[in-house]
Amino acid sequence: MRDIVFTRSSGWIPNVIHENGELKLMLGAGADANHDPRTFTFPIKEAHLAVLREDLPRHLLLWSAVLPLCDDAGTRGRLDQNAAAALLDPVVLSSPADVDALFRRIRWDRSRLVAHGADIDLLERGQVCAAMRAATETPNEKRAQEHHADRRRAERGAPLGPLDAALLRYTGQYAHGATVPRRMPDAVDAALLPKVMSVIATAEQACAGMRISLDPRRGNRATDKRDWDRVAATVDAAVRRAHPELVDDAVRTVSFLMCTETAHRSRTTPVEDDAEAADDRAGLGGGASRTALSFTDDKGAEEKWLQDGRRSASAMFWEFVGDRSAADNEVFTIEDEQMGEGIQLHFYADSVARITTVREGKGRSDPEYRVEYSLVDGLSDYRNLVNSFIRGGCTALEPHGPWMSDVAEFERARRGRRNARSSLSP
Repeated sequence: MRDIVFTRSSGWIPNVIHENGELKLMLGAGADANHDPRTFTFPIKEAHLAVLREDLPRHLLLWSAVLPLCDDAGTRGRLDQNAAAALLDPVVLSSPADVDALFRRIRWDRSRLVAHGADIDLLERGQVCAAMRAATETPNEKRAQEHHADRRRAERGAPLGPLDAALLRYTGQYAHGATVPRRMPDAVDAALLPKVMSVIATAEQACAGMRISLDPRRGNRATDKRDWDRVAATVDAAVRRAHPELVDDAVRTVSFLMCTETAHRSRTTPVEDDAEAADDRAGLGGGASRTALSFTDDKGAEEKWLQDGRRSASAMFWEFVGDRSAADNEVFTIEDEQMGEGIQLHFYADSVARITTVREGKGRSDPEYRVEYSLVDGLSDYRNLVNSFIRGGCTALEPHGPWMSDVAEFERARRGRRNARSSLSP
């Protein structure tokens, strides 16, 4: 039988319960192997309960001191009740000076105290009792998260200035650098907002007109890493040139914001509005010389494109790639059966093959093909190759060489490029 004897308004501050004939402190901390919250209890005395009822700071300090023991228990272990009970008198019943001395010797959870209003400067000086004089029952988790982020920056020698902090607040990345950035002007102090907007304007001007294309090789929502890096480097250079006083974290969050917004525009732009598809509609693409094309992948899937004016060949092909591409499906082919030629893209090897029918099969004889290979440098090269093939077949691919019919020669070239890239890697 478990009865709650004392609880505070905040659901996470430890409760005092009566269980099996004795008083216990009950707190939730951590999670089990199924990610469900774990609950721990250990015995306390009436004298401890009397203080916890009247003294919120002592209640919070005890919680902060016991939490590391809960962490030690992990997902399955038991709370070291002797260690927990040994903290009761020193934290709850001792003088402020003795409590401060204790907290200089033991592990304790700083974030809980900061969330409940602890004075951070006093905490830093080791005056934990004085720091908790203005403690509140209702926690401010954002304050604790930002304090933790500040400590991490201080540990790596990257403290923030006022404008740096304002930029991180503007993008919503002050506490969590991995959060998708967004524009939050209301989070910035009004006095600093004009300076923040000046930095943002510099970034916007630097990347105006730049694009981050979708990368169908990694799905229909993925973006081209090279385009992303190009926009980030452009914004980074412009912001550092105009605002050299900014720290790396501030510059990085502005670059991240610009890249995210540029990529979002690509994701929300209809596929038919891509520049490659526009060429087709203008008569420079499949409509100029192709009436039908076949798209296939390495898993046997096939899709037909017909010249009917509704979809461009390039847009339909890249949509096919985006729907089908996977780690075990990285070879895609475009074939013009009428012209007897095709192009095969090998995403796993950054290479391409153009295939031309030399002799049609007759009777029992198989057709004869000429296969030539070339190296590819990124998604833009793949797009150019596809567009050129759609416009003019294998002949139009000649400028994209050199083309090698000898497989051994091609493999040497591919290994040579791979080794060259490896030597340039840090």
